[in-house]
Amino acid sequence: MLIPYLKSRLPWILFFLGALLLGDLIIIIDDGIEIEAASVLYMNVLLAAAFALFVLWRWRQETAFLRKASSLTDQLLRDWEELLPEPPSDLDQITAELLTAASRSHREELAKVADAQYLETDYLAAWVHEAKAPLTAIKLIVDEHRGNPAMRRLEAEWLRLHLLIDRQLYISRMPTLAADFLPGTASVRSLNAPEIRELAAWCMEKDVAVELEGEDYLVRTDEKWARFIIRQILTNAVKYSPAGATITITADRSSKGNVRVRIKDEGPGIPAHDLPRIFEKSFTGSTGRIHNAATGLGLYLANTVAARLGIHLSAVSEQGQGTVLTLTFPKDNEFDRIMGG
Repeated sequence: MLIPYLKSRLPWILFFLGALLLGDLIIIIDDGIEIEAASVLYMNVLLAAAFALFVLWRWRQETAFLRKASSLTDQLLRDWEELLPEPPSDLDQITAELLTAASRSHREELAKVADAQYLETDYLAAWVHEAKAPLTAIKLIVDEHRGNPAMRRLEAEWLRLHLLIDRQLYISRMPTLAADFLPGTASVRSLNAPEIRELAAWCMEKDVAVELEGEDYLVRTDEKWARFIIRQILTNAVKYSPAGATITITADRSSKGNVRVRIKDEGPGIPAHDLPRIFEKSFTGSTGRIHNAATGLGLYLANTVAARLGIHLSAVSEQGQGTVLTLTFPKDNEFDRIMGG
């Protein structure tokens, strides 16, 4: 902070040096002034030292308030105002008043934005719950007339709509994601099987098979949100799988002992230039644009939730050879540390 202060006081310093040089010139030019060169040098050193001490003293005085205020940058917005030090001068008092006014204005605008966001979130959550009622009624009608081929096609369309609305409900919970976590122990099969059943009608319509392989390992996670991750990946896999394809879900352990779940499809694959960006929000990529069915949200949401649960989500793909999404679950102690943190 000393260097910025000296830069701000550069006119003072230049004025002092100019005045000192002017005094020396007068002594040299004026024949009436008889002072030895050593005395002039001594006087210059003495004045320069005195001026340096004066500048250092003023720096300490004038930046005391600023130093104390800058130390509060890590404090919460409300605490920042309360902990602001007492201004030692009128100029600092004006600065403190300006900072306080700006802080209050910012907090008021932030509160307005938060209120609007909460209102929109509550409205959206209420709408989703209202939309689920007619969807449930439609599902009951479909189940009653399951023998009708038209009803089977209707069930597949119902499923797509159900998945979209259900995903929107999860999105509305994202701002309070940590508060919604319920850590527990679940088996890999208990995470995958319900999601496979959920997508059964869509798989039957597209003639897509789903196979489970590997041991039924236990993992420490939040079952509801882990299933949400798997649902997004499976939805993508079914969406891009051709008729007669097989989606393979395999469970194993890594060399470090982490449980891994691999979901492999036989879709068109992802171009190499798109692969690093598939977890970005709203990124649809070449494949999504060709099929005109991508929103760019599924994998983004899956990766966001996975990161909060300590699950590492990765993808391997080759164009024309399908895609493998791998969920690497944390070990028990790692997961408990993540949830505790």
